[in-house]
Amino acid sequence: MQILDGIKLSKEIKQEIKQKVESFKEQGKRVPHLGAILVGNNGASRTYVDNKIKDCNFVGFESSELILPDTISQEELIAEIVKWNNDDSLDGFIVQLPLPKHIDQEVVINTIDPDKDVDGFHPMNFGKMALEMETFLPATPYGIMEMLERYNIDTTGKHTVVIGRSRIVGRPMSILMSKNGNPGNSTVTLTHSKTENLEQYTKEADIVITALGVPGFLKAGMVKDGAVIVDVGITRVDDSTNPRGFILAGDVDFDNVKEKASWITPVPGGVGPMTRAMLLKNTLLAYNRKK
Repeated sequence: MQILDGIKLSKEIKQEIKQKVESFKEQGKRVPHLGAILVGNNGASRTYVDNKIKDCNFVGFESSELILPDTISQEELIAEIVKWNNDDSLDGFIVQLPLPKHIDQEVVINTIDPDKDVDGFHPMNFGKMALEMETFLPATPYGIMEMLERYNIDTTGKHTVVIGRSRIVGRPMSILMSKNGNPGNSTVTLTHSKTENLEQYTKEADIVITALGVPGFLKAGMVKDGAVIVDVGITRVDDSTNPRGFILAGDVDFDNVKEKASWITPVPGGVGPMTRAMLLKNTLLAYNRKK
């Protein structure tokens, strides 16, 4: 068993980006600029946005954040997004999800300028991804693909089972793993909460990518020896013995599954850091397009 170390790899990627930004500065050019809009005070979202700002500071990007109350109307939020769409100093920005229930997430995503949609959620970018055109890839699937490539995981001709069909991870992951290239060229089975006998699929899989959000769901008996296991799930589980009062748990029963896996991602420290690094790569792509 070997660890797919997202912390180590993301540091390498951020260092590469930092060197490019330093080159821009030496040439007298402006640096890339990433923005984030946060609605409400969701603790996990606040932490995520704070970490993105830290990442920007490390690589030398300019960063902006707009914190709005969770009582804001949909119309008011749309107006703020339009302002950022028209701000030429911003290369890309995200609207942090989830949003309050009274705001239509689809309307918000569709309002973001596709050329600034560094989360890769806009239908135009999703369609380009499906057609294997250059575009902003959703950051988490992008991070997984980067991880597979840099760790030289052969995916060609392999059977990949994806658990979960969200637009953020599962669906784009299934598209990317089947694309023509390596990583890619995989035969993909997309499973979800309505899949019957899911275990029969995972037992046959060379690669399992799970994004279900159910702690410890994937057991050792559900995977074959030598499988590559990528755990996207991350859930706060109450734990009175932990100083924080909780632990972060993935979808995989890590301690037992690792004994059978050839490669496996830990939680935390696996996919999460890669997601943030890919947001920086998407911002760099937006910057280079404008340049």
